[in-house]
Amino acid sequence: MLKEKNVKVAIAQLGCKLFENEATLLEVQKNISEAAKKGAQLVLFPEAMVGGYLRGSQVGCYMGGRTLEGRKLYAKYHANALDVPGPETEKLGEMARDANIFIVIGIIERDGGTLYCTALFFGPDGTLLGKHRKLMPTGQERVTWGFGDGSTLPVFDTPLGKIGAVICWENYMPLLRMTMYSKGIQIYCAPTADERESWHASMRHIAVEGRCFVLSANQYYRLEDQPVGLNTEFQDAPNGIVARGGSCVIDPFGNYVVEPVFDQNALLVADLDMEMIPMGKFDFDVAGHYARPDIFHLSVDESLQQAVSSYQNAFTPEKQCD
Repeated sequence: MLKEKNVKVAIAQLGCKLFENEATLLEVQKNISEAAKKGAQLVLFPEAMVGGYLRGSQVGCYMGGRTLEGRKLYAKYHANALDVPGPETEKLGEMARDANIFIVIGIIERDGGTLYCTALFFGPDGTLLGKHRKLMPTGQERVTWGFGDGSTLPVFDTPLGKIGAVICWENYMPLLRMTMYSKGIQIYCAPTADERESWHASMRHIAVEGRCFVLSANQYYRLEDQPVGLNTEFQDAPNGIVARGGSCVIDPFGNYVVEPVFDQNALLVADLDMEMIPMGKFDFDVAGHYARPDIFHLSVDESLQQAVSSYQNAFTPEKQCD
C-alpha cells in the first residue's frame, strides 16, 4: 500500500457529556470537521469519549455487596453504551466519510449484559475498520467493564501508515506493547484517562521503544459535564476541573511534536515526518534486530474467547451401524 511521507494528525481534547450521547456526538462532529479543515488525515479522541468514564464513582460497590443505587447507575450506564455496529457507529462512519478522515475514538461498548472500554477505527470512506477492547481494566474499572481478548488487537495497514490503539494503563503491559511493535505499528494511538506526569514519561518511553509516533488523548472534563446528582470523589475538584487533559504528540525519538496541553478544550494538530521511523529503527528495532528471539519468545492467542461455542453434532445412526 502506498505510504505518505508526511502525515497530518489531530487530537481532540474535550469532555464527554455523560449520559447524553447525542450532545457528545455533536461535539465530536464539530471537532472532526475542524480537524479536516486544518488538513488532518486522522483524528484521535480520548478513552470513553462516547458513553463516558464514571470518573470518581464507586458504582455502589464494596467487598461482599452492591447497593441498589449502584445497580441503578450501572443500568443507566449500560443503557447509554453503544452497540457495535449500531446507530451511533453509523453516525461516526458518516462523520468520517463526510470529512474524508480516519477516526480513532474511545467508546463504551455494550455486548449483551457486559460493557467494554473499546477503541473504534473508521476509514475515510466511513467504513468501521475494526475495534480494540481494553484487555485489562484498572482498579474500579473492573467492576463495570469486561475484559477484552486477543481477537481485537488490530494494527491497520493504511496509506498513512500502520495504525493501532492501546488504551490507558494497558500501555504498562510490556507484552501487549511488544505485540503492537511486532505488527509494525507506526501511529500508536493511546486514548487515556490519565493526566499524571508519570503517564507522559511512559508515552515518551513507548515512542522511543517502538520507534513510532505516539498520540495520547485525554478528556478535559469538568463537573458541569456530569449529570446533576451523580456522587463522585471529585465533587470539590479545584475550579470544577475533574480531568485536566494533557493530550500530546511524540516522535520516534521521544521528543514532543506537540507538548501536553492542560486545562482547556483543544484540537491539537501535528505534522508527522514518517521517515523518522526507519531512521530510528536503524539502531533500534525492538521486534527486529534487537529482539533476540534465540533467547526471548512471546506467544499471543488472538482467538475469540467465548463462554459458549455452538456446533452441530456429526453423529448419525447410520454412522453408528458402520
